[in-house]
Amino acid sequence: MEFSKSFLNHKVTKSSPSPALCCVETVPKDEQNSHVTAFNSGDGSTNSCNESSSSTTIRDVHISMRLMEDFLDLAKENTEKDLETCGILGAFLEKGTLYMTTLIIPKQESASNSCNATNEEEVFTIFNERSLYPVGWIHTHPSQSCFMSSVDLHTQYSYQAMIPEAFAIVLAPTDTSRSCGLFRITEPDGMNILKNCPERGFHPHKEPDNGNPVYEHCSNVYKNSNLSSACIRIYS
Repeated sequence: MEFSKSFLNHKVTKSSPSPALCCVETVPKDEQNSHVTAFNSGDGSTNSCNESSSSTTIRDVHISMRLMEDFLDLAKENTEKDLETCGILGAFLEKGTLYMTTLIIPKQESASNSCNATNEEEVFTIFNERSLYPVGWIHTHPSQSCFMSSVDLHTQYSYQAMIPEAFAIVLAPTDTSRSCGLFRITEPDGMNILKNCPERGFHPHKEPDNGNPVYEHCSNVYKNSNLSSACIRIYS
């Protein structure tokens, strides 16, 4: 499994010790908390108006908006061919806040409604080298609306079961009502449903008996314009 041919044609150079293309920008740490604003999901809503249905207390996450811009640039050729693209987001922890600064584009195979990362051990090797936490993942819906499919929810479950703050970013450029969404599975209701779901592929999930949703918009994520950023693409 690998990127579509259009991605493989990009020139890359090898960095040590991991086989990846890495571009890094740095910002002094004393500037990381300035210019912090609530995240706008693309439909006018921010985390200040989204009340979480989850009972678990989770840490705040600051995200470098440059990562999303870089991801859209890398995904452009696939998007034009109606192929999904996915990436994995890494963060470092400082004084109780997670700072999401690293985007890794893994080897993957794509279709119009799915995208599967392969050789994920390479991704986690890079995270370990840089002392980062896998706090999120990002993918496109080239021709669909901005939502979490059943396949997306199972992927999100695997991340959130490791790190409660983990969330999914969905970018849907053709959705005129909301082109970007940050989602997480509700706790404990949604997580219990996903934990006990044996199905694979696309399938419906029942709603929790108490009326809470299976997943929700994140209420703990903030965009930070002064964060450093790194974009890493693994190649074969």
